[in-house]
Amino acid sequence: MRLASVHIYPIKSTMGHDVASAEVEPWGLAGDRRYMVTGEDGELLTAREHPRLLACRAEPTGGTLTLTGPHAEPLRVLPAGRTSLVNVWRTAVELTDCGEEAAAWLSALLGRPARLKWLDDPTRRPVDPEYGTPRDRVSLADGYPLLLASTASMARLNDWIAEQAAERGEEVPEPLPISRFRPNLVVDGVAEPFAEDRWKRVRVGEVDFRVVKPCDRCVLTTIDARTLAKGKEPIRTLSRHRRWDGKVWFGMNLIPDGTGRISIGDPVIPL
Repeated sequence: MRLASVHIYPIKSTMGHDVASAEVEPWGLAGDRRYMVTGEDGELLTAREHPRLLACRAEPTGGTLTLTGPHAEPLRVLPAGRTSLVNVWRTAVELTDCGEEAAAWLSALLGRPARLKWLDDPTRRPVDPEYGTPRDRVSLADGYPLLLASTASMARLNDWIAEQAAERGEEVPEPLPISRFRPNLVVDGVAEPFAEDRWKRVRVGEVDFRVVKPCDRCVLTTIDARTLAKGKEPIRTLSRHRRWDGKVWFGMNLIPDGTGRISIGDPVIPL
């Protein structure tokens, strides 16, 4: 097995970046989800309710971030504002505001008041203690430092989608890209679909990870990032084949047990 691709998402719920390699830090990949968008009152805004966030591309360079989108000229952001407590799901985290220009740029993109926040200290947010240890930390990802998915599982899911479309007498759709699931690490050469469900630990290159739990999936996976249109897949098909505990599941959440650089082509070895 090998690492087929590596992805980071500088701002939570915005466009991802394909990278050749990345540094693994205790709270996730370097540059991944250190920023998020909130409303004027500090509530978390995501692409689940605001798909136009997926049209925003954020390019980190040194200590700055450059925003590009379809609605305005690119904007270079230097985080240097006030700090405040913001609820990231069930945890209050102190974040730094990125200023009025970034707020105006994002508000114009979304058509509603919005602000950009930065997690300057990624040691502030603990992982869910049910699955992590007291020392584990996570950036602004939903719950865990990294998400892993396999090409074998994606191929099986697309086969299921095609089979069900044929059963309903519908036109068979184009295969969905694995990017719908916003993974950090995509693995090729897994012997069978969903074999990763059984992994407890995995080594990627020279970095070891705990495989702590499957990832439950939401309606964000039904949004086409190119057109921003919502559909029924893959949730409809996952509900038939990958539903338990009242949720649907795809991909595995990882917590690093070390640091180091990982690159496309690195061996992936379940431990």
